[in-house]
Amino acid sequence: MTGSRPIESTAAGKNPAQLNERTHKLVLTGLMAALCYVAFTFLKIPVPTPGGGMVALHIGNAFCVLAALILGGWYGGIAGSLGMTIADLIDPVYVTSAPKTFVLKLCIGLISGFVAHRIARITEDHDHAYILRWTFLASAAGLGFNVIADPVAGYIYKTYLLGIPQDVSKIMATWAAGVTAFNAAVGTLVVVAVYSALRPVLKRSGQFFRL
Repeated sequence: MTGSRPIESTAAGKNPAQLNERTHKLVLTGLMAALCYVAFTFLKIPVPTPGGGMVALHIGNAFCVLAALILGGWYGGIAGSLGMTIADLIDPVYVTSAPKTFVLKLCIGLISGFVAHRIARITEDHDHAYILRWTFLASAAGLGFNVIADPVAGYIYKTYLLGIPQDVSKIMATWAAGVTAFNAAVGTLVVVAVYSALRPVLKRSGQFFRL
């Protein structure tokens, strides 16, 4: 679906095309949130850390970025926040990380969406190499932010809110940084491959949003 066209306004000040597009985006946001949840809950590889902590190899964040590329930063961020936070809440190992997860996934979507749509304008007409380059950069920006923010936020959260000793929190943060960097590298490759494959399909099916 392309951007809305100006037609007769409704009483609420929104024309039917705008309302239909918003509804469509909300439905797809729910779908992407579900994919984030599934990717983290069922496709992760848990990695125990010294001190009794746990991190995981997963591609859940890639679906947050994909949602931002397809739907825009806010929708992508909300999809990642909801999907990954729900996954944390139902897992006793990760439940204490849920507030941190909500904020960080929202930021991933906003950053990726900003680079993709405000800087690169990837939903406009560009050649394939341009789309590949900016898809990579948008994903790298959002997931790169997470590589730094996740261990830092985790250290602060564990030390000052959960009361874990600083030396133990530092070890956990170091492990988290390494695993998060690996996840970001793999996730970026997944985003580039999947978005490149989906973009023409979305255009042909009339599901492409011009943001």
